[in-house]
Amino acid sequence: MINRQVNKMVKGTAILTVASLLAKILSAFYRIPLENLVGNTGFYIYQQVYPLYGVGMTFALTGFPMYISKIIAQQAKQQAKDQVAYELLLLLSVLGVVAFTGLQIGAGWLSQAMGDGQLQVLIRSVSWMYLLMPFLAVGRGYHQGVFNMVPTALSQLVEQSIRVAVIIIVAVLAVRMQWSLYYMGAWAMLGSTFGAIGASFFFILFYIKLLHGKHQFSWSELKQLAIQLFSSGLTICLFTAMMVLLQLIDSFTIKDALQSSGYHAAEAKNLKGIYDRAQPLIQMGLVISVSFSTTLLPLLTEKFMQHKIKEFKQITQMIIRVCLGISSAAGVGLVILMPEINTTLFGDAVGSGALAISMLAIIFATLLTMYTSFLQSLDQYWQTFLALIVILLVKSISNTFLVRHFGITGASIATVVSLIAGCFVLRKTLPQMGNYLLGRDYFLLKLGLALLSMTVITRVYVELLERYIYTGRLASTIATGGGVLLGGIVFIISASRLKLFTPQEWASIPGGARISKLFQRK
Repeated sequence: MINRQVNKMVKGTAILTVASLLAKILSAFYRIPLENLVGNTGFYIYQQVYPLYGVGMTFALTGFPMYISKIIAQQAKQQAKDQVAYELLLLLSVLGVVAFTGLQIGAGWLSQAMGDGQLQVLIRSVSWMYLLMPFLAVGRGYHQGVFNMVPTALSQLVEQSIRVAVIIIVAVLAVRMQWSLYYMGAWAMLGSTFGAIGASFFFILFYIKLLHGKHQFSWSELKQLAIQLFSSGLTICLFTAMMVLLQLIDSFTIKDALQSSGYHAAEAKNLKGIYDRAQPLIQMGLVISVSFSTTLLPLLTEKFMQHKIKEFKQITQMIIRVCLGISSAAGVGLVILMPEINTTLFGDAVGSGALAISMLAIIFATLLTMYTSFLQSLDQYWQTFLALIVILLVKSISNTFLVRHFGITGASIATVVSLIAGCFVLRKTLPQMGNYLLGRDYFLLKLGLALLSMTVITRVYVELLERYIYTGRLASTIATGGGVLLGGIVFIISASRLKLFTPQEWASIPGGARISKLFQRK
């Protein structure tokens, strides 16, 4: 039974992972021509307001859907599932209208707080997508709660495809028609609304059925659900948006801190644009952990409610080991190839040190995502709330100080340190099951050896290539492509020989079982 359910979860994870990976590739792709078309300053303008979109997107794509999927999974009968979905739609619609109104009215104040009053037109543009957030969140959460990941995956792909297309078209028009960078940014932000409209079409039949059904309306039940949603649910939602909230803190602090340290406004905007190059790479590195946690929660909730603690522990251990292994390989790989990646994607290696440090956030953000999923399934939320407060406080307090002394490198350090602090808080407050999440087979030692092998061999390859064969952007492009391939192969071989993952853990990775058998020691 557990293997059948795990396989169903794994298939759902694979679907979401592929869709998320494609969406993140699109997200990374559009930022490259955008940055090259409008420059670092134009990129800064877009990225200053992007976190406001990112919060709404997280609410609609992962945060609320994850929590809603848990509530749906708890309902035994179909009628109860529909009733809860209807009530959740009503509650989230209120939240969406409040967010839209707040951004419309408060755009001027927010832009001034970001140090750039001209950003208010962008803030008002992004507010419209909050009106569509409730429909996407409930539709996705309902289907994930019944282990149907296809609507979420397809809607995500369509949403990002439309959004990226709008942004690229707007950027090209802006250059050709000589629009102001702020006018360009306002239209680019509307891409999120067009994307949300396109994604909503995947849930039309679901809502026709839901809204035409008979629902018993109870104020007491609605009140109880509202308390759950806006306490536990919103906490989880904000935690899921953790990386975006850290970007939001950057939007309010980095430019002013750079100016305080002696940079002119134009120089500060340029440096902030360079710093923001890290964001799409971090997002791609987090694809697998987010996809696993999205599909993990309903299954863990079910096992916990059925008091199947042994199966619960088996699943949690498998997921965290796989996610930590893959995210560590991704994070370290990006660190060692960062100068080449930076040059390949953006034309120069400026800020590579700061960007490399930012890549370490992938590892600790993955751990935080996994720990939070476990706590959700155990109905424990205060730890998550405490960790989120600590993360945001550490980032807020340290960011301005570190940026003034170390420039954008200081902002990267502040992000990583804040995530480490959050991991420490959650690790200390986890239940007793947290003591053996990584198993007792020297997992961290084996992982360290695999990463060391990958680092040494990949870096030697890159240095030889650039020193004796090619130079310039072409060399960086070849080094990046070859380095990713070589590093991946070395890590897989090392992981197989060191028996980093169990056979079941290899099987949970798409194609992992075959890869393991291919490289395993005979």
